[in-house]
Amino acid sequence: MRDLKIPDQRHPEKAHRPDNAQPKKPDWIRVRAPSGEGYEKTRDIMRTHRLATVCEEAGCPNVGECWSQGHATMMIMGDICTRGCTFCNVATGKPDALDAFEPGRVADAVKKLGLNHVVITSVDRDDVADGGAEHFAQTIRAIRHRAPETTIEILTPDFLKSTSDALEIVVAAKPDVFNHNLETVPGLYPEVRPGARYFHSLRLLQQVKELDPEIFTKSGIMVGLGEDRQAVMQVMDDMRAADVDFLTIGQYLQPTPKHHRVDRFVTPEEFEGYEKVAFGKGFLMVSATPLTRSSYHAGDDFAQLREARLRKLSRA
Repeated sequence: MRDLKIPDQRHPEKAHRPDNAQPKKPDWIRVRAPSGEGYEKTRDIMRTHRLATVCEEAGCPNVGECWSQGHATMMIMGDICTRGCTFCNVATGKPDALDAFEPGRVADAVKKLGLNHVVITSVDRDDVADGGAEHFAQTIRAIRHRAPETTIEILTPDFLKSTSDALEIVVAAKPDVFNHNLETVPGLYPEVRPGARYFHSLRLLQQVKELDPEIFTKSGIMVGLGEDRQAVMQVMDDMRAADVDFLTIGQYLQPTPKHHRVDRFVTPEEFEGYEKVAFGKGFLMVSATPLTRSSYHAGDDFAQLREARLRKLSRA
């Protein structure tokens, strides 16, 4: 894993930012360093197939646990993003051209790992006309061909600067779960997610349901960035109005001093409160813990999501 303590090596575009002190993490945030046979096997498969993972690129705290179980979130279309979100540890810059053979390599890795459920994400590719929509679709189709029993979850960019048919291209490939994260409350977008638009992202999720009601939709936010409880409640209401099925809420962790500061560490009890409220608002599935991330325990959560839909339909 790259050294995350030297931001200028990996994030020269962030070098002009003032340093933000990184507060000491509370006990409930700490995780074990990655190791073990399962971890090494997953890492080797990723290296052999020349695949990037958001687990490494974003510095996910759960990489040790997930990789030891053979779970990895594969990041397609390279490891350089065209956006510069202040919370994100993925490098910003000019990406390489899309690799036409990548969808096949992803599918081969999924088959070798024997995954029941896979999560595919990507960097933002504002340099590509369709934002990488066709590349997502090709990856989904390749996995369906090589590993037909595997269910597929995608975590997409917002396609803000893409051709008008980008979303239709992705939805037509029929992923099982379409995830797009709102990331934070709308009032923090200018400083946290300056290249994005809150209501565009919300509308994107709503359109997925309009195009194909059978696809589960999912979105998530980070807390501890400076939001208040009322703003989180409003995001929940906005998501439900867009018919989002699955909500994730996790603690923001500052990757380097050049990234957005941690305003505070939200307690486990507060996360439990958010979860209860979210279920009360009608989400089929909620994951709200300090270490929750979009793809953390995604396979188990997907199984519960399907069961929740069946229970809802049986009551209708």
